Amino acid sequence: MLMPKRSLPLKTEDMLIGALLRVPGQAIHRRIINELNAEGFADLRLPHMAVLQYPGPDGARPGNLAERAGMSKQAMNQLLRSLEGLGYIVRSDAPDEGRARFVRFTNRGHAAYAKIHDILRDIEREWSTELGPKDFAQLKELLCRVWESPLTD
Repeated sequence: MLMPKRSLPLKTEDMLIGALLRVPGQAIHRRIINELNAEGFADLRLPHMAVLQYPGPDGARPGNLAERAGMSKQAMNQLLRSLEGLGYIVRSDAPDEGRARFVRFTNRGHAAYAKIHDILRDIEREWSTELGPKDFAQLKELLCRVWESPLTD
């Protein structure tokens, strides 16, 4: 099922691209958290998606995760402390790199991340059914082109 219908302007050209991209993204994150909670990952919350979003934190440095999420290092470290306390990740010093630290998934973190992929595949199947396979493939192709454009740097 696609997004619930909202009162939108009558003309597509009146819609701003920021909202058209943000609203579905937020709905996807809410669905992921709701389904993770129902599958036994009841301690995960919406803010954790800043860490768990593609491509995931495994092997990344906290500063890189903060930059990717568009948040401060302090805010990211607070989320990482939370996920570490809940048993999803561990942070460890990087060998031979001074004070550098890396984030690694625990077994529980790998299980939650695998479930996220399952949920996203379900969403893709639903949207493909709703839009039709050809239009859904075109949507993904266009979004990839926008992602790779110099305007998204």
